Amino acid sequence: MRSGKELNLDTKILDRLKRITASAETVKLAKLLLGDSEIQAMQEYANSVSIVRLNYNDHGPVHMRTVALNSLIMMELLRQAGVKTSLETEETGDFNDSLQGVLCGALLHDNGMAIGRQDHELHSAYLAYPVLDRVLREVHGRNMQKIVLIRSIAIEAISGHMGNRIIHSLEAGIVQVADGCDMKKGRARIPRAISGGPRAGDIHQYSAGSIEEVTITRGREKPICVRVEMSSEVGLFQVEEVLLAKIAAGTAKSYIELYAVLQGKEPKRYL
Repeated sequence: MRSGKELNLDTKILDRLKRITASAETVKLAKLLLGDSEIQAMQEYANSVSIVRLNYNDHGPVHMRTVALNSLIMMELLRQAGVKTSLETEETGDFNDSLQGVLCGALLHDNGMAIGRQDHELHSAYLAYPVLDRVLREVHGRNMQKIVLIRSIAIEAISGHMGNRIIHSLEAGIVQVADGCDMKKGRARIPRAISGGPRAGDIHQYSAGSIEEVTITRGREKPICVRVEMSSEVGLFQVEEVLLAKIAAGTAKSYIELYAVLQGKEPKRYL
């Protein structure tokens, strides 16, 4: 049974697609992905392994929906700024094809946590493949060209989301950044509660615990502005070692402004 947070994010994702005026096929795909029992089971078990077994933060249905929503917000901002996606630039697909690839990648990118942390992005890729094949055929029927290009974008986004592999499409870069933006302190609340609080020397949990808000809006000089608001300077570790590293390694860097905002101080701009 889906939680209230998941249902709320489902609504936000579908509302965002309406705002973008996504095609009927894109909306249909989103509903299939969000309502699919196999995807849900994969997300839930990945989260169980991540939190209970590995004492990591949320890598389940709420996180993957959050990444999907972040991705859609950034895709909308790029479109408003007149920036073409890789599929559009290469004239192999249109904006809705890119949206579909991004949605698929975002909603399946962490399922490999069900197997373990090491190389989880690669585990996620091969776990996603049969699911993508099934769902995309339901939307696109025998249009193999559509299925292949959307599936390929999704797999690139999944396998490249950690920032430790070279990616080439703008779509994959958007998922990479959207993943890094999900760093609010609430994401780590369950593992902290289970373990009794951050362990001595665990900079990741201390850092994540200071992140109050992450907002994605239109930038002043670039299409996308990411602002990370924090209650303590320890949050800078999360910005510099996680988010900034993913942006720097990806294809969306030239379209993003990044600010760290410490309460009571002037914002620190990185990009």
